[in-house]
Amino acid sequence: MNIQIKSFCIAFGLLLVSSSVLASSFLEGKWPDTDFDNSTIDIDTVMSGGPPKDGIPSIDKPKFDGVRQARKWLDEREPVIRVELNGEARAYPLQLLIYHEIINDQIGTTPISVTFCPLCNSSVVFDRRLNGRVLDFGTTGLLRKSDMVMYDRQTESWWQQIIGKGIVGEYAGETLTQIPSSVISFADFAAANPLGKVVNRRTGHTRPYGNNPYRGYDNINQTPFLFRDALDPRLPPMERVMHIRSGEHEKLYPFSRLKDKVVVNDDVGDTQIVLFSREGLLSVLDAGSIKNSRSIQAVTAFERSLNDQVLDFEIRDGEIVDRQTGSKWNLLGQAVSGELKGESLRLAQSGIHFAFAWLAFNPDVEIFQL
Repeated sequence: MNIQIKSFCIAFGLLLVSSSVLASSFLEGKWPDTDFDNSTIDIDTVMSGGPPKDGIPSIDKPKFDGVRQARKWLDEREPVIRVELNGEARAYPLQLLIYHEIINDQIGTTPISVTFCPLCNSSVVFDRRLNGRVLDFGTTGLLRKSDMVMYDRQTESWWQQIIGKGIVGEYAGETLTQIPSSVISFADFAAANPLGKVVNRRTGHTRPYGNNPYRGYDNINQTPFLFRDALDPRLPPMERVMHIRSGEHEKLYPFSRLKDKVVVNDDVGDTQIVLFSREGLLSVLDAGSIKNSRSIQAVTAFERSLNDQVLDFEIRDGEIVDRQTGSKWNLLGQAVSGELKGESLRLAQSGIHFAFAWLAFNPDVEIFQL
């Protein structure tokens, strides 16, 4: 595994730096605007991942293709992060995010940051507004528990990507608002959003988009990179999981337990939820070329309450239907035929990660059992 990570750093013209260098190099002059006296963590738990500050450049002014244009360069099976706000749907391909990790964007009046940490397979979207200020995020080049540490350019506070919390600086202790999103195939995005926008490859940077610099990293028994904590024995470290949160309650859903379950009706706290699962999505962390990678599951999660009625879902003749009306639904929680045609379920507050990463930050989470 280390060979692949070193290859990635070489591709960026970077050198791997020992974590012991952190105190002497990063804290002495490299972050002059960061308030290190305000911190919620032990700074010794942060280490260099190799790249310097902004060595992995965020995309700050994304350009977009329509669905038809995107088909010329984006495989139908490739994963995209779908965000829909104010009636507008956008797709953020992971083949771009694997090289940039952060896309600062705005949909309508809502400024957002779309983030992806390849080492944790963690995709989370945040509202960039905090206390009346719009923040712009970049990469520090630092890791904590193998997860990306972001920073905001307004105060140079450090943020833990997987949980959206400020850990060092003026905003230490603050939490960003998560924007509901889903990781689906480009084909599913295009079918549901024929007029949707797709971030394109005109990023202003030269990168081998479509290739994977982390070849073989998502082997389920792989050892996480620069992870020094004890691994949680309950799940294989690189098991893909979806976490769902409702208020103070949260639950973790291992993909292996969903493999033969296209539909799972469940509850998280007082919220009735449903998960839809389907094979056919390409991994971006498997083969050197994403289009040649193995197929994995696409999993989406929604609240089951619609128009003051709680729906129960099942598979009938190969289709997802609700038992109350017999309407048919797609992977994006949209009713495509039947009495409820045109209706949409509300996305659950969720995210997809590797098991080791989510459990490292949330060790007391409940794990779904069949």
